Amino acid sequence: MVPTGAYGTWPSPIDAALAASHDGRPEYVGTVGDEVWWTAPRPAEDGRRALVRWRPDGTEESVLPAPWNVRSRVIEYGGRPWAGTPRGEGGPLVVFVHYPDQRMYVYEPDSGGEPRPLTPVSAQGGGLRWADPVVHPGRGEVWCVLEEFTGEAPTDVRRVVAAVPLDGSAADNRGAVRELSEDRHRFVTGARLSPDGRHAAWLAWDHPRMPWDGTEVLLGEVADDGPFRAVRRIAGGTDESVAQVDWADDGSLLYVSDRGNWWELQRIRPEGLDDGADAPEGTGLCPGRGEEFGGPLWKIGLNWFQPLDSGLIAVIHGKGATALGILDPETGELVDTAGPWTEWAPALTAHGTRVVGIAASPRSGYEVVELDTRTGRARVIGAAHLDPVDPAYYPEPQIRTFTGPDNREIHAHIYPPHNPDRIAPGDELPPYVVWAHGGPTGHAPLVLDLEIAYFTSRGIGVAEVNYGGSTGYGREYRNRLREQWGVVDVEDCAAVAEALATEGTADPDRLAIRGGSAGGWTTAASLTSTDVYACGTISYPILDLTDWATDGTHDFESQYLESLIGPLAEVPGRYRERSPIEHVDRITAPFLLLQGLDDPICPPAQCERFLARTAGRGIPHAYLTFEGESHGFRRADTLIRALEAELSLYVQTFRIARRDVPVLDFRK
Repeated sequence: MVPTGAYGTWPSPIDAALAASHDGRPEYVGTVGDEVWWTAPRPAEDGRRALVRWRPDGTEESVLPAPWNVRSRVIEYGGRPWAGTPRGEGGPLVVFVHYPDQRMYVYEPDSGGEPRPLTPVSAQGGGLRWADPVVHPGRGEVWCVLEEFTGEAPTDVRRVVAAVPLDGSAADNRGAVRELSEDRHRFVTGARLSPDGRHAAWLAWDHPRMPWDGTEVLLGEVADDGPFRAVRRIAGGTDESVAQVDWADDGSLLYVSDRGNWWELQRIRPEGLDDGADAPEGTGLCPGRGEEFGGPLWKIGLNWFQPLDSGLIAVIHGKGATALGILDPETGELVDTAGPWTEWAPALTAHGTRVVGIAASPRSGYEVVELDTRTGRARVIGAAHLDPVDPAYYPEPQIRTFTGPDNREIHAHIYPPHNPDRIAPGDELPPYVVWAHGGPTGHAPLVLDLEIAYFTSRGIGVAEVNYGGSTGYGREYRNRLREQWGVVDVEDCAAVAEALATEGTADPDRLAIRGGSAGGWTTAASLTSTDVYACGTISYPILDLTDWATDGTHDFESQYLESLIGPLAEVPGRYRERSPIEHVDRITAPFLLLQGLDDPICPPAQCERFLARTAGRGIPHAYLTFEGESHGFRRADTLIRALEAELSLYVQTFRIARRDVPVLDFRK
């Protein structure tokens, strides 16, 4: 007989160390000849990103030993940090960005040599930064994004498409870098070369727009030297977001645009590119499905579609959850890949008839998956999920839609407490924690997350809320948050929590909220404006809007609040009224504050000022800081400490009888 145990007291084999060891996921998959390469997390190695290669014989190995860390800091969130080419009999050649110095290096792993720098060091702004490289061996150069700081302020920065010589001549000479685009646009992605070599296409946008607000597809003529010529806008605009652009083998330009509410795949035939007209009308290749074929461009070099040699197009699409499909652009027929996966990362690549992506499901973490388009068979080839514990301890998610204020829909994933070794008393309701995702222009994916299982296997439920403003449900849903940040997100999270309590799913007296970055903002704003929650966990948050909007963060998001809150020059009072730091007197619930000390996006100074105003008010709180951590935690010891501290907050606040977690030292 399964013993009875109160919610929150259940023993679990999923400890914090196990959850930390599975934090992170493979990213930036690509093919190098017949091989498949990607970057992989290494929490136990100070959180570095390793470069991994998979050979056709099934072997998987690291390309670079520690401490090499393949990760870019462009726009701080980074972007694609590597590119490779088969090269020839001597083996592959790869270029990559090394995180500590942000230089780009070239390396021939089969030659026995060492990586050689391709780019110089700059003392200004922590160095020149590079992302989204494409190797052009015939031209002897790498095309990529160059981010260059020009002053001390975080917004003193310029970005251009650049060409870096492969011969290493730019390693000590900034002048050897050839700038391909002008810096009249604040932000750019890497350029893609047309099949005939005559044109290049890339994306650009400017403040105060974010890339999901409006981007332009620029087309330029390629010159043998100097910048692109006759540059013109070919698609997109101030109110149209294009998330990706690339070329089909027939010379057609493909791009993903949300001009019809959903990000959908568009095509401009070659003849439409040569007539000199601005912004010819693209043709939708799979219209009217009410699904997303793209997403928010938080990092440079994300791929939601991949043209194939056959003329077909591999696409990631869906509403909420996503699938990998093969699209016939002539007929509009779309055939999805069979398999258990419910979330595909925007990281597609192809080689011949093979399509490779990164996917996960509610029963498996992110894996590298290969689809053979000839047979329709998909298989896992890398980063394979191996159950570290009996899957019986995993939660079973429920996909639900709730009704919020003004009768609006709210999408959420509900993870009830679950443990095969315990049942709860019949007269007890479980505690629940609402998870507010970051972004806020993002979404909570439907995938296995051992951090969620860490709580549910102990008897604490989790509700992931894709509040208004989340991606995956069209531009109209995304735009609900325009000038309503701190209102709609707070209301939607509270509506889900209260609905769970009203229907008898959750204990109304034991509700909590947690989130990081923008989710940390929503958590703090919830604690200062509602009485729904008994406690909250706030990680690397935004707490002072006025400070954040005036050189208080990095350049990429420095004007994000112009759309989320409103123009600062016009509504300065709204910035003060919405800021949690202005309302610490309203907080009545205990909270835990977690912060990386090297965070350039949400600097620790905001937390310190927030705590100074909280001191002496009698509210139990704890503040944990982590040396060497930036925005989001990567190191195993940090992840363990943060997760155990969060559990300790709930154990103490909800008066759960367990002693296997370190006691959190509260201040008042």
